[in-house]
Amino acid sequence: MAANNRRMSGKKGAQVGSGGQRRRGLEGKGPTPPAEMRKGHKKNRIATAKAKQAARRPVARGRGGKSASEMVVGRNPVVEALREGVPATTLYVQQFIDNDERVREALQLAAERGGINLMEAPRPELDRMTNGLNHQGLVLQVPPYEYAHPEDLLDAAADGGEDPLVVALDGVTDPRNLGAVVRSVSAFGGHGVVVPERRSAGMTAGAWKTSAGTAARTPVARATNLTRTLEQYKKAGVAVVGLAADGEVELGELAALDGPVVIVVGSEGRGLSRLVGETCDFRVRIPMPGGAESLNAGVAAGIVLYEAARRRA
Repeated sequence: MAANNRRMSGKKGAQVGSGGQRRRGLEGKGPTPPAEMRKGHKKNRIATAKAKQAARRPVARGRGGKSASEMVVGRNPVVEALREGVPATTLYVQQFIDNDERVREALQLAAERGGINLMEAPRPELDRMTNGLNHQGLVLQVPPYEYAHPEDLLDAAADGGEDPLVVALDGVTDPRNLGAVVRSVSAFGGHGVVVPERRSAGMTAGAWKTSAGTAARTPVARATNLTRTLEQYKKAGVAVVGLAADGEVELGELAALDGPVVIVVGSEGRGLSRLVGETCDFRVRIPMPGGAESLNAGVAAGIVLYEAARRRA
């Protein structure tokens, strides 16, 4: 009887379910990743080797007219940078990364744009490249920005048979303000933006993003000494107009906007520095009936650029 019971116990009865694992195993897993992302593929091995070499190589530093290269890290920042057309050379993707919709979109955007290398790298390599930042498995390398020379902006105006319309930023350190100014200069037909080499915002990925793509066609020049550059502009016949809350001239009364002009915008808190303020031909105030003490640098530049464009139309 005991033997019979043992035989009966081997019969199929109530079993623990698979929990849907077999069914999920039959579901699609999305589009096939590119060859560089497929483990074991020749292109994947090449890309991994290149990624390791790049991670050990020091970040290239620009000389003269170039800034330093930059890394955009994190899934959302990388996707947003690719959406906004921020220049990029390489998209690094962590090995065995969870393939969510942001990762898929980043890969798709990089592939659609073309010219962006896709490289798979182990997590320790990405940790070293980003100095331990929370990269979430995605890192986008932005190439060094090539700055124009301040004289190039005057040359561009002369080539177009136009009076120069330039904006110079004095002590503006937020890249988003720089990007906003670049966008306004492009919108109102200006010829470029001048920033100091030191203690100033540069053309980072954040500035590119805020410019909404206009940085690709609006040059940004870097001045070793902003005061000296403004003096050279004056010698070339360009009026230097500084924006100041206590300016002696109101914007609507300034005749200089009709001709060649460089508009100097200071920081929101301190305004124009002393030497730059003394170099200006005119210190202009924007009337604000609402009683605000100051305007954001990007907004202030946009108002004056609009007034200059209106008079030149």
